Parts: sequence; structure tokens; C-alpha cells
Amino acid sequence: MSTQTTTSVSERALLLLEIIAKADEPPTLNELVAAIELPKATTHRFIVLLEQLGFAQRTMDGKRYEIGYRLTSLAIDAMRHSFQLAPRRMILSALVEEIGETCNVTMLDGQQLIYLDRVESDWPLQIRLKIGSRVPLHCTASGKLFLSLAPPSLRRTLFSLSTLERHTARTMTSPEELEIALEQIRKTRIGTDNEEFIDGMTAVAVPVMDSNGKICATVAVHGPSGRLPLARAIALAPALKRAAHAIEQTIHFPENLRDKKSAHFKTLGVTA
Repeated sequence: MSTQTTTSVSERALLLLEIIAKADEPPTLNELVAAIELPKATTHRFIVLLEQLGFAQRTMDGKRYEIGYRLTSLAIDAMRHSFQLAPRRMILSALVEEIGETCNVTMLDGQQLIYLDRVESDWPLQIRLKIGSRVPLHCTASGKLFLSLAPPSLRRTLFSLSTLERHTARTMTSPEELEIALEQIRKTRIGTDNEEFIDGMTAVAVPVMDSNGKICATVAVHGPSGRLPLARAIALAPALKRAAHAIEQTIHFPENLRDKKSAHFKTLGVTA
């Protein structure tokens, strides 16, 4: 296989992954064919290869395609290293210095959240969740924020795949009860955790939006409820939002790159 052919194959495989990752709903094979403008058989060969490598996978009904475990793992590793080395770490540190409480950045990882970065305050009493820790969605401020801004179909899928495990007396374990709470969070765009995950801990989270206007991460504050009652945590939301907006500026695509990419996604109605 020539270098030119190899490059073409690589580019098309990467483009397929990009289309899948940016689609609002997992695309079908026919939608991928229309988006990439290749013969159906060729597109199918590419997607089968990506499945075999773990970079793409079929949805539970077998009719659509979503990103696979290896791509998710790669994205998380890239984001984690980026958060440690880029100005985003400085933004988070400045936020902690401003509000005097421990703050973190999280990202969605399947049916859980992963802590990408955290900066601790100087208080001797700390609730420590290490970088790389995974926590549930339904009872954490960041997790509930992700759920509130997710498509209803995704929430239903997540609810059907796992039970809402009780962690404290305040954990919401009823999908109906949780849906009511998520509706309020959707309106305020502020996720809250009032001792729902860990007894004696409160937390508040705000979204970090990507260049498509979709949530890609969160900035959150948490602390002991005796020092950081929920009302005070919510009052810190404006400072969290300023930090989130500053982080957004570090991950948005340059305008010229966004223009070049936009044509690839018109068929699926995705904004690049």
C-alpha cells in the first residue's frame, strides 16, 4: 500500500470517528455514508475496522454507531494531560485562591464522571477525591448537570442500564424524582449536590461548553457542609462560571479550522 493510499485511509477513518463523535444522536450506516460521501461498502469496511480496533462500537440496538472504549480512553487521557499542562490549571488555581474552596474539573466517562483535575484549598479539613477518580452521575453536582443537559433519550438509556444506587439518605433513587431535579438544573445551569453523594459534603457545578455549544466538562466546588452550606456554594456560581468561560477559550477551535470542518457535518446537521 502506497503512502498516499495509507494517508487517505487514515484520513477517512479519522473523519468517520469525528462524525460519530460530533453527532447529536449515534448515526446509522446510511447516515455515515451520506456524511462521508463514500460508497456504502467502503464506509462499512472502515467502520468494521474501527469496531475491531475499539474506536467505534454499535449501540445496544445494533443499528447505530457510537464512539468506542479506546477513543473514550484516549480522549480522557488527552484532556487530563492537557488540563495539567495548559493554562487551564492556572485558571483552576486562581479560582481556588479567589473563593477559598477546593475546585475540580470533570468530564463524562460512559455512565460515570472522571476527575480530570483538582486544586485543593488550604483548609485542614478536606474531602479528597483524587485526579482520575470516577463518581456516579445521579448524585453528584457535575453528574446531574451533565444529565440535565443531555438529550432525553440518553437519560432514559442511562436510567435503564443501571439502578440509581443510594449513597446517603439524601440520594435520589427514583428516576421521576431525579427528573424533576434535573429540570430545575436545566433552567439554572447550576448542578447541585446537597449531601447526596457523601454525607457532610455539598457541591455546585457549572458547565464548560465546547465550540458546538455543548457541555464537554464541568467546573465544580465542593466542601464540608458545615463550612460550605448549599446556599453559600450556589452563591459561588458566578466565580465558577467565569472560570468555566476562561477554560472554554482554551478549547474552542480557531475560526478558520471550524470553517474547514463544517462542510463534513452538514448532512448530519452537526455544527463543526
